[in-house]
Amino acid sequence: MTYITTRDGTRLFCRRWGDGAPVVFTHGWATSSELWQSAMTLVAEAGFQAIAFDRRSHGRSDDPGRGYDYDTLADDLGDVLAALAVTDATMIGHSMGNGEIARYITRHGAGRVARIVMAAPSLPFMLNCADNPDGPSDLARTEEWRRLWATNWVDWLGQAVPAAYGPDTSPARVDQTLRVMLQTPPRVAVEVNTSVVETDFRPELRQIATPTLVLHGDADQSCPLDATGRKLPDLMPYCRLKVYPGADHTFVGAHARQIAEDALAFIAETIRAAAA
Repeated sequence: MTYITTRDGTRLFCRRWGDGAPVVFTHGWATSSELWQSAMTLVAEAGFQAIAFDRRSHGRSDDPGRGYDYDTLADDLGDVLAALAVTDATMIGHSMGNGEIARYITRHGAGRVARIVMAAPSLPFMLNCADNPDGPSDLARTEEWRRLWATNWVDWLGQAVPAAYGPDTSPARVDQTLRVMLQTPPRVAVEVNTSVVETDFRPELRQIATPTLVLHGDADQSCPLDATGRKLPDLMPYCRLKVYPGADHTFVGAHARQIAEDALAFIAETIRAAAA
């Protein structure tokens, strides 16, 4: 474990396990890299270097009180990759973490990135509006949530986290997620949510030629498959979708082995294709 200092002095908590080619994980809204630990373990055991960091103001990283737009978050990701001298990386994101990956590539180029695996992406555009009528996030309702989070973040999480998991989920997994999300201050949750919901990635996704695999559950209520992941192969030139039947938005823990196996198979496939 180490800390990486960004260009504006923010220290980001970073985990790096194993040796070999790098696999870099980015996490979802209001969580931390802790929720990727199972997949990281499997990737490291397979002979890769598993890397993950906590977003600014999340987990064990510094809370600078600013910088929650995607440009800044993408620059943070770039600082991590540069500090660790990462090249030929496989990027694996969950939910909003995929936006960080996409913005990093369109802002800094794909020189360090060989392939992308997007798990339950909050892309291409979450906001429900005239030119995105199936966007899952109604702005009026979302603003109500943001006002609620400002003063009732703990109470809201206490109800929302158990509801996000299926009935067969163990209490321990729910408790872990709740504990991790409680480390995120409510103001940060509000600011980051604004970036997630109101950033339109449709134009820039067309610029990303990096081979991409989308993994998405068909029971995802936070980022419904038809409004998000299913749209990406039509926007990105080298992208395909694999649907996980019955999986919800929280599947990075319960489906960690399947995610890791699919990611490792995708790595092998793209290496073969590049060598052909």
